[in-house]
Amino acid sequence: MTKQEKVNFVINTLYKIYPEIPIPLDHKDPYTLLIAVLMSAQSTDVRVNKITPILFEQADNPYDMVKLTVEDIREIIKPVGLSPMKSKGIHGLSQILIDKYNGEVPKTYEALEALPAVGHKTAAVVLSQAFGIPAFPVDTHIHRLMYRWNLTNGKNVVQTEKDAKRLFPEELWNELHLQIIWYGRQYSPARGWDLEKDIITKTIGRQSVIKEYYKNKKT
Repeated sequence: MTKQEKVNFVINTLYKIYPEIPIPLDHKDPYTLLIAVLMSAQSTDVRVNKITPILFEQADNPYDMVKLTVEDIREIIKPVGLSPMKSKGIHGLSQILIDKYNGEVPKTYEALEALPAVGHKTAAVVLSQAFGIPAFPVDTHIHRLMYRWNLTNGKNVVQTEKDAKRLFPEELWNELHLQIIWYGRQYSPARGWDLEKDIITKTIGRQSVIKEYYKNKKT
């Protein structure tokens, strides 16, 4: 298969498996998505989705959020981990949204990444999922799968994002990144991986990865 044929195989397979893609983090608007994505760093979507309703019951907009103290926020979000940094970030960015953006979430990488505790991936998720702006947020699943599929050298997430944007059509980015995340969780996880069920890696995967898989299976 040529690289383009591999890319087409990935796209077609993912659309067959996931004709409709649920967004993993529960939210109702750009602000609640921004807070949920920030909270998901080094945590799981399942855990975040359990905690956000408790937080959003008290504050689901920046004006109510700044009425809470950093300590109040920290107590609520403790179960998701990294709560000292995240609570400061949530309180701080809420104040900035009020001061600079009339309480609205901005729609550019530059403005989003200037907010406390908001990195490139968080900004990309908000742009794509809240505003429909083409972006390709790379999480651990996408980074792992792009390497397994031999579509990137896997050196870092920056390179993986560049390669994904170069290989996949821009109009598909927002759906594809979610499809790859779901596929990674269900068919190509880091642990407990069954290559027989992982049709994409089995068909187009990096040979060294496949050899390593069978070698480990023997031992």
